Amino acid sequence: MTLIPVEHVLIFSLLLFAIGLYGTLTRRNIIGILISIELMLNAANINLVVFAKTTSLSPETGQVFAVFVIAIAAVTVAVGLAIVLALYRSRKTIFADEVHLLKW
Repeated sequence: MTLIPVEHVLIFSLLLFAIGLYGTLTRRNIIGILISIELMLNAANINLVVFAKTTSLSPETGQVFAVFVIAIAAVTVAVGLAIVLALYRSRKTIFADEVHLLKW
């Protein structure tokens, strides 16, 4: 069985996080922003699993934390989509720069 070096996995995680950060900062569509945030959380999950596998006495620790992050991300997406639906019903748009709820 061949193992992937830790450096390669960390570079992959860094690239995944960078793509998510770029998408979060440049997207106008709220759905695209939520997907980019999910990419960043997945990059964090990869780091948790790899570091727990290489440094911990019990490698299951990183997997347990990753499951918790996935559960929290699922709840966050559900709340985010509910907010997007409410904004679309009231404003008829899902573009982040066109929503000005706190302005008169």
